[in-house]
Parts: sequence; structure tokens; C-alpha cells
Amino acid sequence: MAMIAYGDADAAAFAGERHLGDDGLSAWRSAVGRFVRPGGRILDLGAGTGSWARSFRSWWPETEVVAVEPAVAMRDRAVFEPVVAGDAADIPLPDGSVDVVWMSTVIHHVPDLRAAAVEIRRVLAPGGVVLVRGVFRGRHQGINQFRFFREAVAVLDGYPSVDEVVDAGFTLVALESVSQVSAPSVRAAFDGLIREAHTPLQLISDEAYAAGVERMRIAADEETGPMIDVLDLLVLR
Repeated sequence: MAMIAYGDADAAAFAGERHLGDDGLSAWRSAVGRFVRPGGRILDLGAGTGSWARSFRSWWPETEVVAVEPAVAMRDRAVFEPVVAGDAADIPLPDGSVDVVWMSTVIHHVPDLRAAAVEIRRVLAPGGVVLVRGVFRGRHQGINQFRFFREAVAVLDGYPSVDEVVDAGFTLVALESVSQVSAPSVRAAFDGLIREAHTPLQLISDEAYAAGVERMRIAADEETGPMIDVLDLLVLR
């Protein structure tokens, strides 16, 4: 099972807050674009509401995009069509049929990394790559959420490390840091904060959440400029 069960409230929150703006997406377009070829096929695995799949289709219209998502509530709110049912251990695609497998902030929801590695490599074409975007255990320092919600760092003990993902059955190609504009300002992020949109915030106590909200409120009053987060991009074969 995933770390949380995505119901209607979670899906609505995700759709309301987790879709990056153009400034945030530009860094990822550059990072992912190095691995995309015209006429190829991208699998957005654990696609959520399909925002990444929508961006990929817009950026690279000559590349086919396939979106797979296990949660019915997420599929029901998808901004991309079609988003088909499936998960990392049961991908409804033929062998060797995709050139890029994209997994954004989803690897910590995969209960059996070894089973997922076997299935992902089954659908991956020769020479293809797996791109894992997110945060791994011990690598949270560049993410503002953990600056404000310090207690949420403990939640990362349940996330896989980079080594654990690689050792599940992949070959490491690269580990890169990507800086994204997550919000125009801390104030904008604070005003739009929805607890249900963030797994770590759902898994801390109400008291810890309230303390983090207060820290973020203070920062929103004091800090100017865009809110920039540094996430990992793990490149595998």
C-alpha cells in the first residue's frame, strides 16, 4: 500500500496545490528533455492527476505519453486523458514499449521496490531510462517544507534512500539536483497551503503541523522573492 490512501479529499488537495506553474516547470523541462526523443514514448508512472503527462504532451507533441495511476480518486480528477489503472508492480503495457519511465514524488509509495524494478525494466525499451523525481531519505535539506515543518523530517525515515532504490534492481546513471520555483513567494505558498496535498504533513501530529504553520507564517512575513526548492532527479537504467 501507499503511505497514505488517496481519497477524494486528497485528490482535490493535490489538484489544487501540487501542480507547478510555468516557472517551476521550466527547470524540469530542461532536465527531462535530454532523455526524450521525437517519436518515442514516455510513461508517467503514478501519474496522480496527470499534470506531468499533460506538460509532456505539450512540450513534446511528437512523443507519445502514457499515464498510469492506481488511485481512482486521482484518475477521476485527471487533467490528462487517458490515465489508466495500474501501479509500479502491474504496468498495463507490453514488454519494451517505453523509452522513458517518469516517477514524480511517488517512489516512497511503492511497497515492493524489487517487484517494481522487475516490472519497470520489463516495459523499458533497450537504452531507455527511468527518471525518479522527489526526495529520498537523508536528502531533504533543499526543501522548504522540511525547513518549516521540522517534525516531518522523521517521516522520511520511511522513504527509501537512493542506494535502496538502485539496489532494488537498477543501474545508476546519475543523481542530479534540480532547483524549481515552487511558488512566487513564501507568502503565496502559505496562503495556498493544503495539508492533504503533502504526504509528510498528513503523517505528523496536529500539534507538529500547527507549529510548522506558525514557522511558515513568520517566514511569509519576513522573506521576499520566489520560494525555491531543490529536488533530486535520479536517473536509472
